[in-house]
Amino acid sequence: MTKTILLIMIGKRKEAAVKVQQILTGWGCIIKTRLGIHDGVLDNCTDEGLLILELHGAQDQKDELARKVSVLPGVTSKLVELTIDE
Repeated sequence: MTKTILLIMIGKRKEAAVKVQQILTGWGCIIKTRLGIHDGVLDNCTDEGLLILELHGAQDQKDELARKVSVLPGVTSKLVELTIDE
């Protein structure tokens, strides 16, 4: 069994979040699970955020999604493949 996880770090969340969301919406069919994490609540929100996405689909689609978000200023991404031999 293999799982593909896309990690997305957003350095300026208030500026980049809308653009990241637009990209993720366009690629929503390959996103199985999404978890967003940032410190703070209400008036104390931090400007950094982390998204963890579980992806499925063709490898070229996964690579393209990772590339598209990583070209945004202040955003980095990394694809991680986890495999368990059965």
